[in-house]
Amino acid sequence: MGIILKQSFKNTIVTFIGFGFGALNTLFLYTNILEPTYYGLVTFILATGAILMPIMSSGAHNGMVKYYSAQKDESRNGFLTLMMISPLLIILPLTLIIWWAYDPIGEFLSIKNTLVKDYLWYLFLVGIAMAYFEVFYAWSKVHLKSVFGNFLKEVFARICVSILLGLLYFEVIDLDFFLKALVGVYLLRTLLMKLYAYSLHRPVLSFTFPKNTWNILGYGMLMVLGGSVALILLEIDKFMINQFMELDNVAFYGVAIYIATSIIVPTRAMHQITYPMTANYLNEGNFFELESLYKKTSLTSFIASGILFVLIVLNINDLFLMLPEEYRGGFSIIALIGMAKVFDSLLGNINAILYYSKYYKWVLVMGICFAVVTILLNLWLIPLYGIEGAALASFMAIFMFNLSKLIFVKLKFGFLPFSKATFKVFATLLLIGVLFYVLQFPFHPIINILLKSALIGAIYLGILFRFEISEDVSGVLSKWLRRREE
Repeated sequence: MGIILKQSFKNTIVTFIGFGFGALNTLFLYTNILEPTYYGLVTFILATGAILMPIMSSGAHNGMVKYYSAQKDESRNGFLTLMMISPLLIILPLTLIIWWAYDPIGEFLSIKNTLVKDYLWYLFLVGIAMAYFEVFYAWSKVHLKSVFGNFLKEVFARICVSILLGLLYFEVIDLDFFLKALVGVYLLRTLLMKLYAYSLHRPVLSFTFPKNTWNILGYGMLMVLGGSVALILLEIDKFMINQFMELDNVAFYGVAIYIATSIIVPTRAMHQITYPMTANYLNEGNFFELESLYKKTSLTSFIASGILFVLIVLNINDLFLMLPEEYRGGFSIIALIGMAKVFDSLLGNINAILYYSKYYKWVLVMGICFAVVTILLNLWLIPLYGIEGAALASFMAIFMFNLSKLIFVKLKFGFLPFSKATFKVFATLLLIGVLFYVLQFPFHPIINILLKSALIGAIYLGILFRFEISEDVSGVLSKWLRRREE
């Protein structure tokens, strides 16, 4: 776990910095500078771009991670060339479709909000930028270099958005320029990722493709479905709210969702390095190390996501006091999505195990079924309960999908991610939650949040260290304490 801890630690720091800028943008700058309608439009553009990303990438980023380690030196240039051009098989036909059917597509997307029709190309360009970014990011990850790409993904775009919002606030730029520049930021991010990927391995254009090219392309296309399923589970709620409610509600929902999704920041950072390692273990047939990685990623992710969920729930009232009036509330949304994210983290690297194994086709079938269930639940619950209905639909679909993956891995591989330490962490989190639920400080909300979080964090880390619940966490804390003593 040495390389995992080292790069995961760096990625976690980078991701938390990105989260800090994201929180600044989402909770304070967007909410105070943009009208809710235009904030909802920005949320809709980025969410739709994220949904388009796996389609436009043609699954090349997944194929890169799965097959790169199996390529011999003489076939790698052809393989990398294939990965670079395969997204064009999807992007070029989609470009023609949008060009010819712009009006019908625009009318469909703007049934409830006519403003959306004017920004159809923005959705498309953001989708392309996100797709090729993931391809070049995968290029760096297979070389076990994930930190710079993680910086671009988590920090760079958010800093740029902070600057743009500041310029908009001081009327240096207007709203139209801001929206164009937002698209430009994602295109620039992709260009920088490309240059870094090429610095790790200079590409040599070669059309001598690997012998298993059709298997690679077929896997990639199936991963289009897999990626789309994952993004539907994560982003379809924002897209569908636009179809039933005013754009303002997309903005309100987006704020609550952002607060909840901060829970998976450490897990996401860890995945940048554990996913290619998982693929390597599967290619080598090393199931002993695979099971060990599965359990360790599960425990470490649960330790981090669990305490973040507790901190959010216990500090949410103070956080709401810092937001504009119209953005306050939404505790049920935060709680539902938060619990779903904790469950995601508890499963460790399960997605990598499934998508990079021979069973990926079965997983895709399950995923498609649950994607359909997600859409149907949203169609049912949003008209009944509004944005709370969207959160409930997402929670139900994610919970059922994760449970099915957990059972599938147990049946096919014979192991579960849980251990005695998992239940010790759960008991610790429950104890802390009960103890601090009634504790309220009478100070400014920021002071209250910092004070309560410091107390909870100290107690939590103390319990983890004292009872040696996690070998990796205890090791990191021991090294830190020895340095302090020196």
